[in-house]
Amino acid sequence: KKKRMEEAVKASIERQAQREAKLAEIAKARMEKAVIDNTKKKELALKELQRAESQVKQLEEHFNSRLFERSHSKIALTPAGRLAMEYAERILNLTAEMETRLTEMTGEVGGTLMIGASTTIAEYMLPRMLGDFKARYPQVRARLTVANSETVESKVADHTLDIGLIEAPSHHPSLKSEVCCEDELVMICSPRHELSGLPSASAEMLAVQPYISREAGSGTREVVDDYFKRAGISPDDLNIAMELGSPEAIKGAVEAGLGIAIVSRATILKEVKLGELVAVPLEPRLIRPLSVVYATEKFRSKLLQSFLDFTTAALK
Repeated sequence: KKKRMEEAVKASIERQAQREAKLAEIAKARMEKAVIDNTKKKELALKELQRAESQVKQLEEHFNSRLFERSHSKIALTPAGRLAMEYAERILNLTAEMETRLTEMTGEVGGTLMIGASTTIAEYMLPRMLGDFKARYPQVRARLTVANSETVESKVADHTLDIGLIEAPSHHPSLKSEVCCEDELVMICSPRHELSGLPSASAEMLAVQPYISREAGSGTREVVDDYFKRAGISPDDLNIAMELGSPEAIKGAVEAGLGIAIVSRATILKEVKLGELVAVPLEPRLIRPLSVVYATEKFRSKLLQSFLDFTTAALK
C-alpha cells in the first residue's frame, strides 16, 4: 500500500513537471514571437522614417532650402518649411475639390466631407444626424473632428476642415456664420444640493456656489462668462472649484457633489430622467444660438451645400 502511494505521488509529480515544462515551452514561444513581432515593427517604422527623411531631403535639394530645423531633442519647420506646408495643404484641398466636382458631374452627391464640431454638439446632437445624412447620401465619406469652438473655427479658417458646428458666435473675419438652431443652458446640481428644489436660479445665487467650469476656448464657457458679465458679475469673481474639458466630466463632478455647473439642457436629459442630476432653469433664461461656419472664399460644392441644408433642417 505504501509502495502504491509512493508511485502515485511520483506519477503526480512527473505529470506536474510535464505540465510546467509544457507551459514553459508555450511561454518561451510566445516571448520569442513577441520579440520577433516587435523587431519587425521597429524595422518597418525605421524604413518608413528613412523613406520620409529621403523624401524631405529630395525636397530640400529641389528647392535649395532647409525645410526643417533638426536637433537631438526636437524637429521644427523653418520659415521655408511653413511656406511649403501651406502650399501642400492648398494642393491637397484642390485635389479634394477636383474629386468632388468631378463626382458632381455625374449628378451624385459624394466625396469626403471634413466636419468639425464642438464637444456638446458632437456628443449629443450630431451622431444621429450624421447617420441620417449618410443614409440619404451613401457616397459621402464624413470625417469628424471634435474640439472646442475656438479650435474648430481655426481649423475651418485654415481649410483643414470644410465646415464647423460651434456653440458660440463666430469671431473670425474670414468665416461665414449661419445660425442653425437654439440651445438652452441650465444650472445643474446634485439632488442633495440646497438649490435643487428651486424653480429657477439667478446669476447672483450661483456666484457664491462652488462652480465647475468648462475650459477656456469652449463655446459654453464664453456664453456663460457673458451671462455673468451681463448680471454685473466678473467671471474672475466666481468660486471656481475646477475647470474640466468635457460635459461628461462636468456631470460626474456635479453628481459627486463637488459643485454646480451650467450646461446645455441637451446634455443632461438622461441623468435628469434617472434622478442623478437636477436641472434648474436660469433667471433670466439663457438661450444661445448654435452656428454653422465655413470659409467664405472656399468653393461651396454641392456636397457642402447639401450638408448645410440638411444640418439646418435637422437641428431646427
